[in-house]
Amino acid sequence: MKYTRFEELPVWNASIELALRIYKLTQDRSFLRQRSLRDQLERAAVSISNNIAEGFERGTTQELLTFIYIARGSAGEVRSMLSLIERLPSFSHLKFEISNLKSAAEEIPRQLRAWADFLQNTTIKGHRHLNSKVRGIDKRKQEREEMIKQLKRVQAGSSS
Repeated sequence: MKYTRFEELPVWNASIELALRIYKLTQDRSFLRQRSLRDQLERAAVSISNNIAEGFERGTTQELLTFIYIARGSAGEVRSMLSLIERLPSFSHLKFEISNLKSAAEEIPRQLRAWADFLQNTTIKGHRHLNSKVRGIDKRKQEREEMIKQLKRVQAGSSS
């Protein structure tokens, strides 16, 4: 599937969901005395989706890759902070929710890694590099592939 907007990306939606869940967690009274921890956790969570969006909008594959890795780093920061919070006595009543959030924060970098692997193995340079010549080449390639499919269907029909 070809995505035209970052809002369509499953990994972006997963990161938004994680950020919403982090914000819900930080509403707990235990964070009242831990403002800097709360703020940093919220910022790191929001940074994941923001970096995915920024990279997607940049227009080149290389820039997208850069921001994918930054988003992965932010997800790591979220997991690290959740691990710290999980060990603090004042947050012991949140262990179950923290554990679930850590799992979600582990899944996002896996998705980002798979996307990065795909992008690193493609010749696509990004939509900023698309011009009429490149579009024409792509169109002719798609037309050739469609013609080959049609020929195979005709050949399969005549051999039956």
